[in-house]
Amino acid sequence: MTTQEEFETAAQHAQQLPGKPANAVLLQLYALYKQATDGDVAGNRPGGFDFKAIAKYDAWAAQRGLSKDAARQQYVELVGELAG
Repeated sequence: MTTQEEFETAAQHAQQLPGKPANAVLLQLYALYKQATDGDVAGNRPGGFDFKAIAKYDAWAAQRGLSKDAARQQYVELVGELAG
């Protein structure tokens, strides 16, 4: 099980990853972070032409039902893989 301290350290490392990960990976990081900190997505899906907001909402919504602990664990593992 991942501790809050490990999660916070991973979040700091995510800001300093070597190179820029692909957009799909960035969305996964965002979704796992939001699920770990806020839980399930709330509110309405953005509309119109704000494609970035729509993609972020959809990525987070895909994590619906995942516990905060599980999301923290997956986030730490993903950052670890990306950091090498």
